[in-house]
Amino acid sequence: MKLHTLRTTTTDPHDRGREIGTRYADQVRDVSARYLAHFKVLGVPETTVRDISAHSYDALRDWSPGLAVESDGIAEASGIEPWQVAAVGARTEVLAAAPASGKGECTTAVYVPPVGGPPETIQTWDWHDSLTPDGLLLSLVTGTGRRVKLFTEFGTAAKIGVNDAGLGLHFNILRHRSDDATGGVPVHAVARRVLEEATTVAEARDIIASARLSASTVLTVVTYRDGRAAAASIEMSPSGLAVVQPDTDGWVIHTNHFLDPGLADGDSGTPESMSVERYEHARAVRGSMTGHSGPERAAAFCGSDGAAAVVCVHADASRPGHEQWGTLLTASLDVPGFALDHRTGNPDTAAREGLDQF
Repeated sequence: MKLHTLRTTTTDPHDRGREIGTRYADQVRDVSARYLAHFKVLGVPETTVRDISAHSYDALRDWSPGLAVESDGIAEASGIEPWQVAAVGARTEVLAAAPASGKGECTTAVYVPPVGGPPETIQTWDWHDSLTPDGLLLSLVTGTGRRVKLFTEFGTAAKIGVNDAGLGLHFNILRHRSDDATGGVPVHAVARRVLEEATTVAEARDIIASARLSASTVLTVVTYRDGRAAAASIEMSPSGLAVVQPDTDGWVIHTNHFLDPGLADGDSGTPESMSVERYEHARAVRGSMTGHSGPERAAAFCGSDGAAAVVCVHADASRPGHEQWGTLLTASLDVPGFALDHRTGNPDTAAREGLDQF
C-alpha cells in the first residue's frame, strides 16, 4: 500500500471534498471500482449495494451533513457518481450484507499508565491489498478550528487518528447478529465525527450513541490531559453499545470479537479471523510493551515469534485476491504530540524499519 499525504486548511466540507477528489481522482476512481467488484465477488448484487449506500448516505446526511457534503465533493471532483463514493464510505455497511469471512482484521493494544503519564498505543490493520493499493494520511481543520490527523482509505471518512484536543482513536471491525442491510450511519463516519468533536471518552461515547447503525465496530478512544491518560473500547452495534474499560493493569486490548458479555452473546464473527488468538497473544505480551519507543513496542508486540506472530497476518498468494488477508499498516498514536506514527506492513516490519510520523 502506498500512502499519500494531504494537509488541507479549508474548513468548508465541500471544498475539502473537492480538494481530495481533484488531487487524488485516479485513486478515488480506482478504489471505488475495486470495492464494487469486491462486493460482486462476495455475492452482493449491485442493486443491494446501491440501496444500502443510498440509505447510509441519507442517514449520514441527517446525522452529519458536512460529511455527506464532503463525500459529494470528492465524487464531483473525481468524476464519478456520488453513490460510488458513498458505497466506499459505507463499505462496512455493505459488507454486513455479505457472509462473514476472513483471516484477520485488526489488533489494538492501548496502555494507560495507572500512575500517570502519556498513553502508549499500537494497532495493526489487516485487509485486502487488492482493495487498497493506496491509502490517505489526511490533516484537516474543522469549522470550529479543531485540527485532526488521520489515516483512511480513499472514500471512507476515517479509521485511525488524533486531534489537537488530546484525543486519539483506534478502529476495529466487529460482526453482530443484529447487523443488517438497512444502511445506517457509516461507522467510518462515526469515527470521523469523534475525531472532529470529542475531547473525552464520555463525549465520544455520546457521539457514538447518537448514530443509528446497521453494522458493528469498536472504537478504542484514548485521551491525555493534565498529565493523566484515559481510554476505553466503545463497542457499537445496531442493538446497542457497551464501554469496555482498561484492566487494572492499565491495558485495554481489542481484536474483532465483542468483550462485553451482553453484546458477546450476539457475536457473529468467524473462527477464521483468529480474533481470540490475536487477543490472547496481545494480552500475553502486553507487559513487555510498556515504556518503549514505537519500534520497540512493535517488536514487543510480535514477541519471540517475530514476523510469525499471529498479529502479523501474511497474505496467502495462492488464494483469490478477495481471500488474501495481510497486515497492511502498523500505527501508534502520539496523543500529547498530536501525531500518528505509522509503517506500511506488519509490526515486525515496523520494528526493523521504524515508524514515520505524521
